[in-house]
Amino acid sequence: MAVSYKEAGVDIEAGEQAVRDIKSLVKQTYTPRVLTELGLFGGCYTFPVKDYHEPVLVASTDGVGTKLMVANLMDRHNTVGQCLVNHCVNDILTTGARPLFFQDYIGTGKLQPEVVREIISGMSTACRENGCALIGGEMAEMPGIYNAKDYDLVGTIVGVVEREQILIGRVKKGDILIGLPSTGLHTNGYSLARKVLLSKYTVNDFIPELNTTIGDALLTVHRSYLQVIEPLLTDPALHALSHITGGGIVGNTRRVIPENLTLKINWQAWSHPPIFQLIQRTGEIDESEMRHVFNLGIGMILLCDSPSVGKISQTLRNAGEKPIVVGEII
Repeated sequence: MAVSYKEAGVDIEAGEQAVRDIKSLVKQTYTPRVLTELGLFGGCYTFPVKDYHEPVLVASTDGVGTKLMVANLMDRHNTVGQCLVNHCVNDILTTGARPLFFQDYIGTGKLQPEVVREIISGMSTACRENGCALIGGEMAEMPGIYNAKDYDLVGTIVGVVEREQILIGRVKKGDILIGLPSTGLHTNGYSLARKVLLSKYTVNDFIPELNTTIGDALLTVHRSYLQVIEPLLTDPALHALSHITGGGIVGNTRRVIPENLTLKINWQAWSHPPIFQLIQRTGEIDESEMRHVFNLGIGMILLCDSPSVGKISQTLRNAGEKPIVVGEII
């Protein structure tokens, strides 16, 4: 008896429909530098060579982790697309790079065009907000690897920075750490957060101290810091940036400082936002573990020359931020 590809679990027509559904969303991110339409084997982008003296390309690939499982429980998929783009933008921002273009990968057990459209709508929103073109991607239907509703989400971003402005190798003793608030967990620590919170609550439970449901709190979009930090990228007083992801404040900030220096964090400089307090209290989690896993309300850290802290903090406040001095380099 003949068996079709569709009967084996792969629906080519559904994939083609998904591509048709997202074309208009993708084109909303295009700039005049995008030369190709969606659906080709590769995306073409004209490099802004005249805008740079000695340009350096910066690339990064990342995912959203098990935040996707919360999206499935809530049947809401647009926010994770925003999280993915913003996470990648923040990662290359730590080198001083501005984004050029983005590509995504969606792997799933059963391709659902309406879910794909939601995911891409979030990506499209974030790409437009960050001035980044979504020039291509891949959708793979893989029954047996993923369960029917499960999907994985990965993105690759490419940006550019002037070589003499790369934020590498500048940190010195006495530099001050200025923290910028996160919007919640961002995209890290969800395996622990789900284990703790979903053993006691459902995603639809309203929590007064959060002023929202568990699911809404966990799906809060991972914010981008590009717009508020971009005016500072050419300031020589800015020595480094640390994107606080898995590994917490210490684990990530150590990545951008010399081995002969270390961090002195003032953990009393700010209060843990309610979502972290709830996780810690519900799971009876040690403070050291909280610091190791979560951002605890600080999503990006600027490492600055000490005499310029006031000036940099004021620039951030003018952009609507609430900068917090959280430590120093010793």
